Amino acid sequence: MRMRKVLVAAHGHCFDGLASAVAFTHLRSSLDPRPVQFRYRSCGYGPNMQTVPETWLSCDENAIVDFRYTPSDRVTWYFDHHVTAFASDAEREAAHAEGRRCFFDPAYGSCTKLIADVGRARFGVDFDAFAELVDWADKIDTARFASAAEAIDRNDPVMQLGAVIEQHGNVELYAMLVPLLLARPPAEVGRDSAVQALWAPLAQAHRTCLTRMQARAERRGEVVFVDLNEAVLETSGKFLAYALFPEARYSVSLVRMKQHFKVSVGYNPWCGRPRGHDIAALCRRYGGGGHPVVGAVSLAIDDLAGAQRVASELVAELNR
Repeated sequence: MRMRKVLVAAHGHCFDGLASAVAFTHLRSSLDPRPVQFRYRSCGYGPNMQTVPETWLSCDENAIVDFRYTPSDRVTWYFDHHVTAFASDAEREAAHAEGRRCFFDPAYGSCTKLIADVGRARFGVDFDAFAELVDWADKIDTARFASAAEAIDRNDPVMQLGAVIEQHGNVELYAMLVPLLLARPPAEVGRDSAVQALWAPLAQAHRTCLTRMQARAERRGEVVFVDLNEAVLETSGKFLAYALFPEARYSVSLVRMKQHFKVSVGYNPWCGRPRGHDIAALCRRYGGGGHPVVGAVSLAIDDLAGAQRVASELVAELNR
């Protein structure tokens, strides 16, 4: 009998995306004891990718987790928690009405926890062995840290693992890490020699990122604005702005990635003041998306002027 093939297309360069791939793999494996061949794809929001390409959806079952919905008859599983997961209410209603296993709940802080909860309640699957992974995915995706300083601390092996995923989270890394995280807790995987080999150069890159942000970050009213378009950012600068300007309510960062520009927008959960804007809705105006508290917009690498315009308009909007 031919082995059944299952595609797992997950948000790339994202701890919750990878953890969601692990959680779904455990769920699907628990539903059928027969051997299954899993294939993993790392999905990234950018000018050339807004949904999963139809050509990727070529397996017997095709799952999309922690990424924007793709309206295709080939999609058999869908899990997500982003408020911008669907292009329209009509698309969302059609996805649920077509009889697919479609699970969407924007009230969840992480897609990993959504999969675990649905797995328990709907399918009776035990996720106790993955409690630590679920907790970390939820903590990282919701920025549930005591302070910005804790959020940027990379001494914990799980935070080092997260940095590796954010920087190197392509299909090859996902294929390597999913089996490890299915068998071992995240802290142990973070200390794995293969992960540490990837983390070592990122430790210096993290310090370099802080130096660059210290030189380029500026306060514009309620917003910390950082323009890092001059060189590729080798590691994530997320939360560094809030460590530099603790009282700022929002941040807008223009970052040069390897293949595109990214304008990241966030709310400072440690500023002591309520959020006054739906950041996902703001980003959606420019073709991006995310959550009410954090989002991003991607633009072509040859459109620096456009990226700067978007960043400037977002700063202005957040100050209204």
